[in-house]
Amino acid sequence: MKSAVIVFPGSNCDRDLAVALEQVSGTRPHMVWHRETALPDGVGLIAVPGGFSYGDYLRSGAMAANSPVMRAVKEAAERGVPVLGICNGFQILTEAGLLPGALMRNAGISFVCRDVPLMVENSQCAFTSRYEAGEEIMIPVAHHDGNYQADEATLDRLEGEGRVAFRYADEVNGSARRIAGIVSEAGNVLGMMPHPERMAEAAHGGTAGRRLFEGLIKAVG
Repeated sequence: MKSAVIVFPGSNCDRDLAVALEQVSGTRPHMVWHRETALPDGVGLIAVPGGFSYGDYLRSGAMAANSPVMRAVKEAAERGVPVLGICNGFQILTEAGLLPGALMRNAGISFVCRDVPLMVENSQCAFTSRYEAGEEIMIPVAHHDGNYQADEATLDRLEGEGRVAFRYADEVNGSARRIAGIVSEAGNVLGMMPHPERMAEAAHGGTAGRRLFEGLIKAVG
């Protein structure tokens, strides 16, 4: 199974994400620079990593969302190719219109970096199939602009359609309804602020994040 990790100026979690994907799939992902206009042939999974693309200039993810490669990412998502956006990747996906809402400055106006408990809200999509609904897992966060916000109608729709994938068990950054991750209407795009790639092997202190990649790789085949 071919996968691709998109790399922007300021990405700093691209290697971590690539390592997690390779450990689970046995295949090294393609590292695709943001200036590319096409993805490698046969890519069955796209991952957008964390970091500070373009130094978070203007808004987090705003400039990266307009990079040349994002047109190819959007086209792939429309064809049903799974797309995973983590932290800055989540910000980029919202700015690109692949997911609703926006990631705002943390409510406490400070950088949050610690392990946090997450509730698995939806275990029926490819990204969460190795979890149980209602299960609590521990995953690290590291962000300054992770405060997920959307209008009430959008929030109600996300809840009603089962598109909230992860929810913070406790207050972390002011996110509406403590939302930590959501999926697209078609279910093939996931954006989440916590970093599962940083809890993917025993040396990290836990392997709860690894199950996300295991379920995803199995679903992609």
